[in-house]
Amino acid sequence: MQLAPLLGHRPLCCRMRSLRRLGSGGGIGENVRPHFSRSASSHLNPNAKDQKYERNATKYWDDFYKRHQGKFFKDRHYLEKDWRRYFASSGESGQASMDPKVVLEVGCGVGNTLFPLLAAFPNVFIHACDFSPHAVAFVKENGASVSDRLNAFICDVTKDDLSKIIMPSSVDVVTMIFMLSAVSPMNMPAVLQNVRTILKPSGYVLFRDYALGDFAQIKLANKGQTISENFYVRGDGTCSFYFSEDTLSNLFERTGFNTLDISVYCRQIVNRSRDIVMDRRWIRATFCT
Repeated sequence: MQLAPLLGHRPLCCRMRSLRRLGSGGGIGENVRPHFSRSASSHLNPNAKDQKYERNATKYWDDFYKRHQGKFFKDRHYLEKDWRRYFASSGESGQASMDPKVVLEVGCGVGNTLFPLLAAFPNVFIHACDFSPHAVAFVKENGASVSDRLNAFICDVTKDDLSKIIMPSSVDVVTMIFMLSAVSPMNMPAVLQNVRTILKPSGYVLFRDYALGDFAQIKLANKGQTISENFYVRGDGTCSFYFSEDTLSNLFERTGFNTLDISVYCRQIVNRSRDIVMDRRWIRATFCT
């Protein structure tokens, strides 16, 4: 969702276990009160509308990247600070190890996560996949100078077997940054099972995405853009799911992962020119096998 220039913002909180006050007095719930479920399983019911957008997901996202190229999302340099310990290689003496960390970026888009990581960590090799041909072509073109450390390929992780491209149990870290929300809830377990096949027994999944009660969710709900519970379609045909902590942790744990850390990050953004206050909510988590 394209937002007008932001003239001011302030953080609301750094960590929350749940969002119990949504829709009750003041803030984003005032006069809106759409129903946001925290159920871990009830959203997994297919319907015709869900299936329609799932069938055409590749086209909608490919059109998105064709329109915006690399100009829509900002590079995610904050990952270097937040998750540095997962990418930095060290030997027994604490010195840099000669063995590279192998990373898989699922849903790489145009490289807003992978290019900052390649620049910050010279000892990292990244597999990067997306189901958008335009996005993968953009990554290959702009990653030509680091082609020896980058393997970008087209893949629909809801149905294409990752282990046919990447050696099973060979990846140290999988990053899923604003990716799983674009997948139909029905296909989320299949994505996680696919990821498990290439992840080392000691590997990690680093996750960031949209959280339940985000300003964008309320806007979509008010426009009648609901596909199924907590799952919405934008005007351009791309979709977005909004996660609660319980839904996300249960989803991963049912697929054989352990939850190491999970939290919701909130920020209030003020657009003074449009007199809009936006309560943005993102969820972040770390999982291991």
